[in-house]
Amino acid sequence: MKNLLCFFLLLSSVGLFAQSGVAKIDTGIIKGAKYRILFPENWKGKLVMYAHGYEFMGASPRQSQNPGFISNMKPFLDRGFAVAASDYSKQGYAMPEGIEDTEALRNYFVKTYGKPDSTFMVGHSMGGGITLGIMENYGQSYMGGLPLCPLSSRPYLQVRKEFDLYATFNGLFPGIASKLSDIFDLNKPVAAMSFREMMPRVAAIRKAIVAKDSLLGLAVAKRFDLKFDDLAFTLMFSENVLRDVAQKAKGNPFDNTNTVYSGFPNDKEVNLKAERLAATPGADKLFVAYDRTGNVDKPIVLMHTLYDQLIPPNYAVTNYENMLQGRGKSQFLTVLYTNGQAHCQFTPQQTGVAFDALRSWVKTGKKAQARFLE
Repeated sequence: MKNLLCFFLLLSSVGLFAQSGVAKIDTGIIKGAKYRILFPENWKGKLVMYAHGYEFMGASPRQSQNPGFISNMKPFLDRGFAVAASDYSKQGYAMPEGIEDTEALRNYFVKTYGKPDSTFMVGHSMGGGITLGIMENYGQSYMGGLPLCPLSSRPYLQVRKEFDLYATFNGLFPGIASKLSDIFDLNKPVAAMSFREMMPRVAAIRKAIVAKDSLLGLAVAKRFDLKFDDLAFTLMFSENVLRDVAQKAKGNPFDNTNTVYSGFPNDKEVNLKAERLAATPGADKLFVAYDRTGNVDKPIVLMHTLYDQLIPPNYAVTNYENMLQGRGKSQFLTVLYTNGQAHCQFTPQQTGVAFDALRSWVKTGKKAQARFLE
């Protein structure tokens, strides 16, 4: 848990490296979205458009303003690529805004600096989903995409997973986590917590689970592809996401009144006790814009860890692989995987190898080989 917290703090608040190797930085605002463009000293007229991941409402600093942003982009800067990143006009769930704001920034780059001789799309987590959305809708402007630990399922399905985790957990462990009925009650809006603010609550939830039934807690974690030590944190992260979705959708997009849950030690008990909530009519429209289609025609190298407490491999890889296969588009996807044990836990070297594999595929026309990366 300590390593996990440090990882998220690195992504969202504190940078550890100096701005070495950057010759120029362009910053500004386009249609309400701040942006940052980094030019390396050895810029070769090449461009990476970068999309950041999910950001809690009210989180500060914004992603590209994070002092660690430059060091995180080194695998691309070191290869002579400029990096352009939008902070999006909205925080929280911002798939449509992320796609449109990234495209607006790319257009600005072309008008200001000329058309790059090659442009690639890269993103982490929700930004990986934005990467796929860009490749599905604006792929003609890119040579390839590198989605990293991406939200590559349909967004509705990904967030529904968090909803089902709460519904079943609350049935088995009542009074420990927030009720879904409270989370989706628009008369009881609660501001999202920062990662620092979350951790005491995470510790309290874990303690309460152990006190009630640690073996049952282990079974719930396993059912949702989690390690037991990550269950409490995932519940708190999911609560922030669900509260954000409730406000943006103006209600509950999900309906589990007919859902039959399985995969638990006692499925009958789970279904009798699960918290049930009907959907708010029209709330699911939140996920309509730029919903996942799988309609790509450019090389995509998707990299994922073997374990991910927020976006499990079966959501990130299997769902999208099946979507492409159904469209006859499997030839455009290669998957690389690592032994990382947390969300987006890649080394800079692994990111560089994945990016090089994508570039080689584009240059030679020979599809990158799916494989394990050390």
